[in-house]
Amino acid sequence: MIQRFRYACMMAVPAAALLSASCPARAASLPPGLTEQEIATTVERARQAFNVPGVAVAVVHDGQIVFSHGYGRRAEDKASAPVDGRTLFAIGSNTKEFTATALAQLVEQGKLDWNDRVIDHMPEFRVADPSITRDFRVSDLLTHHSGMGLGAGDLMLFSHSTLTRPEVLAGLPFMPFTAPFRTQYAYNNLLYVVAGALVERLTGQSWEEVVQKRLIDAAGLPACQSTPPVRGQTDVATGEGESGALPDKATRLLPAVAPAGGIWCSADGMARWAQTYLAGGRAPDGRQVFSQASRDALWAPHALLPLPSTAEATRTHFRAYGYGWFMEDFFGYKRVWHTGTIDGMVSYVTFLPEQKTGIVILTNHDDYNATYSIATTLSAYVATGTSADWVAHWRDAKNAEDAATAKAATTTGPGSPARPFITLSESARQEYAGTYRDDWRGPITVSLRGQDLRMAFSHADGLAGTLSALPHDLFVVRWDDRGQDAEDDSYVQFERDVSGKVVGMSMRVIGSDFSFDAQDLHPRKEASSFSEEKEAKRL
Repeated sequence: MIQRFRYACMMAVPAAALLSASCPARAASLPPGLTEQEIATTVERARQAFNVPGVAVAVVHDGQIVFSHGYGRRAEDKASAPVDGRTLFAIGSNTKEFTATALAQLVEQGKLDWNDRVIDHMPEFRVADPSITRDFRVSDLLTHHSGMGLGAGDLMLFSHSTLTRPEVLAGLPFMPFTAPFRTQYAYNNLLYVVAGALVERLTGQSWEEVVQKRLIDAAGLPACQSTPPVRGQTDVATGEGESGALPDKATRLLPAVAPAGGIWCSADGMARWAQTYLAGGRAPDGRQVFSQASRDALWAPHALLPLPSTAEATRTHFRAYGYGWFMEDFFGYKRVWHTGTIDGMVSYVTFLPEQKTGIVILTNHDDYNATYSIATTLSAYVATGTSADWVAHWRDAKNAEDAATAKAATTTGPGSPARPFITLSESARQEYAGTYRDDWRGPITVSLRGQDLRMAFSHADGLAGTLSALPHDLFVVRWDDRGQDAEDDSYVQFERDVSGKVVGMSMRVIGSDFSFDAQDLHPRKEASSFSEEKEAKRL
């Protein structure tokens, strides 16, 4: 059922009772140019085009939540329950705005300045270049222009990683720089984890506690939490490729990645978050959660980005990143937005501040084309009263990309006639076996299991796969878990010294998932592995 809200009523009703409240205030209305039918049609077309099981959409306009509705089901299973306004979704990188806002609160309290050096608050903070370490500012944690590569360090955060936040920070000095400091934009999750650790250092509380109490609870966000859902919670979406099994509260592990992508929230919760942002940090119950000056600083451009491929169609002349938010011009208006992808789900939050409008889209399918289609269409209706066929645009783009990928796989990909796999003897396979240690990711084990050569990462619950040989010490690792975090197989190039002994390896992802940053790994074979190899040959 579509849920409607009345702003005057919300000012007097406790947050927990908002969705069941009714009062005789004037009915809220959608922004001019947007109708319920247009929303429903767009969502259903996107669901069909990209095979999305469930979608939740909420719209905020002129200080009110004017629309909140669920479409489809909570899981891929066709018998699963329907999505509603309170269904919890993993919002992924839309968590970043919460982390940035938590830092803004500390700036307001005088505990921090955006231009402070990180080492002045965290003396143990280190990056690969000592001069950059000395000059690294708090703002540099948030703007994706540190000089580290795209997705640098994501293997410490995703792909079944069980590394703790302190262990992730300890690996930071070993992350390579691929560009000069503050010159090139490259999206990065790792430094938002550092930002979360800075919040912990200055408050003496966990990031989860700070965000829950000072933001989610303070703003009264219904069905929203800074920790993963647990057994007993029922209105929870399941992402593509995920089992849906929830852990016990007493035994759940809080992910190190949380400050960059750990919040779970509903459409109703994110709509109230959008209300608070549009009101300059003031929640609907009148509480000032953060200041308008903070909101404006977070929404100001701090790092320029290339224009999107859709720039001509949307009349976009600039795109930038602020603190936890993207921004651009869109049909002559400012648009502020962010997306998030994690656990097989994709979210999208977008604002047109001059129209006093915010739109929330949550999905349980790992395909950004669906959320981009819906968000661009609805935003265009609000900005101009009409919209191009963005569902068809991104469907065609996806089909072309899929066709190109399939052609490459069958013509020049591993296992194709141009690059056939080869069979190795057991003694040849044994040369590669051993423990390899990477400075930032830790041990990686290569071992024989029957006729297979196997690779397994430490500090990961299930990141393992079978190596298939190509000529010249080149292999492809096929991951056991075909879930979203490790869906892209990788090339593994073993390296030899002048005596012919295998001494290390390098890796590169075959697919396009930048969060599997295998290219930054430089594992070296441990000396004990050489001894074991020599002993195995002698026996």
